[in-house]
Amino acid sequence: MKTIIFHIDVNAAFLSWEAVYRLYHKGAAVDLREIPSAVAGDAGMRRGIILAKSMPAKRCGIKTGESIPEAKRKCPKLTLAPPNYNLYERCSAALMAILREYSDAVEQYSIDEAFVDMTQTCHLFGEPEQAAEMMKNRIYRELGFTVNVGVSENKLLAKMASDFRKPDRVHTLWKEEIQKKMWPLAVPELFFVGRATAQKLFSMGIRTIGELAQADPAYMKRILKKQGEIVWAFANGLDFSPVLKQAPANKGYGNSTTIPFDVTDAPTAKKVLLALSETVAARLRADGVQISVIAVGIKSADFSYQSHQRVLTFSTNITLEIYQTACALFDELWDKRPIRHLGVHTSGVCRENFSRQMSLFDGQDYEKLARLDLAVDAVRERFGADALMRAAFLNQPINHMSGGISRE
Repeated sequence: MKTIIFHIDVNAAFLSWEAVYRLYHKGAAVDLREIPSAVAGDAGMRRGIILAKSMPAKRCGIKTGESIPEAKRKCPKLTLAPPNYNLYERCSAALMAILREYSDAVEQYSIDEAFVDMTQTCHLFGEPEQAAEMMKNRIYRELGFTVNVGVSENKLLAKMASDFRKPDRVHTLWKEEIQKKMWPLAVPELFFVGRATAQKLFSMGIRTIGELAQADPAYMKRILKKQGEIVWAFANGLDFSPVLKQAPANKGYGNSTTIPFDVTDAPTAKKVLLALSETVAARLRADGVQISVIAVGIKSADFSYQSHQRVLTFSTNITLEIYQTACALFDELWDKRPIRHLGVHTSGVCRENFSRQMSLFDGQDYEKLARLDLAVDAVRERFGADALMRAAFLNQPINHMSGGISRE
């Protein structure tokens, strides 16, 4: 039986979802998708970059990731909308629910992308292209936004196909179509080829995917190591990864935040670390896991970045323990330059319930701290994240559970 994989990609997801919400729930007279518009972060909070843009904005030269001032210079009449991540999560969930009616093998690749293995169910809906059109049209009819659907026999080619002409399209990229449809494209358009890899390929005289596909794989490996093997295989349409019904377990947990002002003193920085530790530790406990490695990252006002990590003697998910380790790492790392961005990251995830070795020289009652954390989690789960707040955050400009997505 021929394998049939669909890749579904929402067209300008954040902007499309914002437009649909405004049209059908707020009675907006203008569709953001039809004018130069963009979803952008809060410039006042120093998160002012373009997150998604409309097709008219794209025609003005506006790019995802550029700053609001840059975008405004290109298009003075650009309409900006603030991000609403809670709305986006609901839209994503509604999309995935529809996809699971076509197959039980759905892998959510990101908030606005998914792979669907249609091998066993495609015959129920017609030929692959017919099924893809049916799926695409139903999503628009029921949810109000458009998607592109790529159809192929593996995940790589399906994803490449969905990136062809947009919006609201179905494209195929079967293996027999690779030379005609994919090989003429420039190498930066190949999945897994970033800017640095593209520059290396250009320096080797390789400018198209076809030229990469016909290169000597041994030579590619010698020059680009493992990356060379991967991109050569992708250029030839080779991908054997299955559609995963369940997401793989997290290998690490982390959170970071851009601070609205430059931090120049350690006490303020440590309040941010405490807020980040609160959110990270809560996620660990919610998933029933512990971690054994903690890292702190600092981005200075000049955008330079440095990080430092420590391996713990015992794994933990206790907020105070993560915070205290983060503070120790911060003290070792910070060079007194003004701080723009802070992050707390963890790894070494343990799912077993390890017992902690008691020490005569340890002044902490970790069992009591663990019970306290669980009680706080229960209160916040029932009454909201702001139901309990540490006194250190009263009348402070720092949110007591910083980082992650905003809580509109």
